[in-house]
Amino acid sequence: MGTSLEGRTLFITGASRGIGKAIALRAARDGANVVIAAKTAEPHPKLPGTVYTAAEAIEAAGGHALAVPTDIRFDDQVEAAVSRAVERFGGIDILVNNASAIHLAGTADMPMKRYDLMFDINARGSFLCTQKCLPRLRKAANPHVLNLSPPLAFEARWFAPHAAYALSKYAMSVWVLGMAEELRAEGIAVNALWPRTAIDTEAVRLIMGEEQRLRCRTPEIVADAAHAILTKDSRTFTGRFCIDEDVLRDAGTTDFARYRHEGVSEAELLPDFFA
Repeated sequence: MGTSLEGRTLFITGASRGIGKAIALRAARDGANVVIAAKTAEPHPKLPGTVYTAAEAIEAAGGHALAVPTDIRFDDQVEAAVSRAVERFGGIDILVNNASAIHLAGTADMPMKRYDLMFDINARGSFLCTQKCLPRLRKAANPHVLNLSPPLAFEARWFAPHAAYALSKYAMSVWVLGMAEELRAEGIAVNALWPRTAIDTEAVRLIMGEEQRLRCRTPEIVADAAHAILTKDSRTFTGRFCIDEDVLRDAGTTDFARYRHEGVSEAELLPDFFA
């Protein structure tokens, strides 16, 4: 379907920072419209970026931005965000379910408040956003849903250390498995994307620390892979569980050095969960 997202409208959850923002900026360079549906309206004490600073960056990159403070746990807020997106841009072509909550703890140490948050955002939130965007996606020329979730590899090693987090992310991948088939006849693509290595985001810095984050690739690798997926024909590319590096290799990328921090070799990069 071409190599550009110019004129397309993307509804991206959690796009005020990190991978979501990187995907937004990549689309903005094409001249896309980006709806930033994220919770951070006021500056966070530990995490930089708000929906408004992200909107400024998207506009500066050549895109058109709409900042909509949205907590995807709540139906009315998602419905309002979708309505504002349609009012501003006329429709929605692409949904990126990027917003996610993480708490890496075993069974005995998992606070149920954190458990509920992960399932409310990761599992329910991605389902809700897809449901509410669906009427608009049905009217799009090349509609895509992209979930930032892992391949469905049911191996105990991925669940044992943090079963609750793993299951909340796998729920997003089950949506891909089921919805891709459900919506295939309508030409709506539903795919998953996951990084081969850990990605240097603000949230990762809080969890892993400064030294370990240098062994992560930058969010731009996921953004470039997402761009490659979202410009494919939605009728033929659907139901896939993609790894960022593989997508880019298939697109002809052979040098991944630009996604590494200076002085870090490929061998030093940290593998991501589930990959």
